[in-house]
Amino acid sequence: MSSLLTSDARVWSLEEAFEYCRRLTTTHYENFTVGSLLLPKAKRQHVSNLYSYARSVDDLGDEAEGNREDLLKEWEEDLDLCYEGTPHHPVMVALQETVRTFDIPKEPFLKLIKANRMDQEVKRFPTFQDLLRYCDHSANPCGRLFLYVFNYRDQERQRLADYTCTALQLANFWQDVTRDYKMGRIYLPLEDLEQFGYKEEDLAQGIFNDSFRRLMVFEVDRTRRMFRQGLELVDQVKGVARLDIALFSRGGLAVLDAIEKQDYNVLNRRPHLSRFQKGWLLFSTWVGMRLGRKPRA
Repeated sequence: MSSLLTSDARVWSLEEAFEYCRRLTTTHYENFTVGSLLLPKAKRQHVSNLYSYARSVDDLGDEAEGNREDLLKEWEEDLDLCYEGTPHHPVMVALQETVRTFDIPKEPFLKLIKANRMDQEVKRFPTFQDLLRYCDHSANPCGRLFLYVFNYRDQERQRLADYTCTALQLANFWQDVTRDYKMGRIYLPLEDLEQFGYKEEDLAQGIFNDSFRRLMVFEVDRTRRMFRQGLELVDQVKGVARLDIALFSRGGLAVLDAIEKQDYNVLNRRPHLSRFQKGWLLFSTWVGMRLGRKPRA
């Protein structure tokens, strides 16, 4: 295994691998870990292990030096050892314990690798369906992995989780239009740009006009509807999982609200949530759930 994947050549104990994942989790903020401190202690480490896997494979696909295809291939080979053998990377050592504990199939992990392979080749999405296919690999596996940790394995709950995860991914895309373009990527479907008369040349110059505003209104409204569909999952799970799923949705919806509040101009200023807003979301969601109130899109 490459040193980029193993960090060093030593053999990692399970506790060392757990600590590695905990450190990685606390140094990043993502929707996947929102509310993780509210999880039962027995599950918190496993969520950290899953997050560390997703974070690491994204870093290989987006930031790693060298041949990323080769690195992703080595990562997949180490994933295989989680199921049949002894893995090398500390994230994989920790992940193997999570896989064994909850009997998690390999498919969601492979999809995340596939998404990062797609990133090496695909920079534009002709249609919204093309974008949804990408989200099915880059985002939806995270929701399904979360459900496995809470022992939910049925297709109906996974389908509802897919709505939420895809909506979260889309909200992130609309939030980061300028940053993604600087990385050479456009996640706004090309058919939508054409429909609203906005050109890639306009995006290159950061031009905010009525065409772009109408385009973003369309994308934000479509994403809100997706969150609304996903919220049905809240009533189909129990315990702290209900709170976390509600929090995922409210966090994504708050990003959409932030986009709307700045008149959909995401080109000149990235909409974001302040630390206070994040804290209020956590508190108000917790209180609302205690009072039996279901979040609304």
